[in-house]
Amino acid sequence: MIFRAVRDGRPYPEHNYTLKQWAEIPPRPLRLDQLITTKRELALDKLLAEDSTFYGDLFPHVVQWNGGLYLEDGLHRALRAALQQRNQIHARVLVLGTPVE
Repeated sequence: MIFRAVRDGRPYPEHNYTLKQWAEIPPRPLRLDQLITTKRELALDKLLAEDSTFYGDLFPHVVQWNGGLYLEDGLHRALRAALQQRNQIHARVLVLGTPVE
C-alpha cells in the first residue's frame, strides 16, 4: 500500500491559504504511507511530465486535520516518488487540527 487511504474530496474545513502563505511553511519529510489522498484520479500525462512542478510549488501541500495527513496538492509528485522506490517525500504541512504523533 502506497498511501494510508484514498479519498475523493477534502474532509477538512476550507483554509483559504494562498500560494504565498504555503511558501512560508518550511517543508518536512513525511512517509507516503501516512498520507491520505484527496483525489481518486490522476492524469497520466502529468505523472510522466518532467516539468510538472515548473509553474507550481516544488513541495506537495499537506493539511494535518483530526489526526490525519491529507495530501491536498502533489499527488503526482508523491506517486512519482513511490515509483522511484522512495517511501517518503518532503512536503509543506498546514496544521488545522490535532497534531499527528
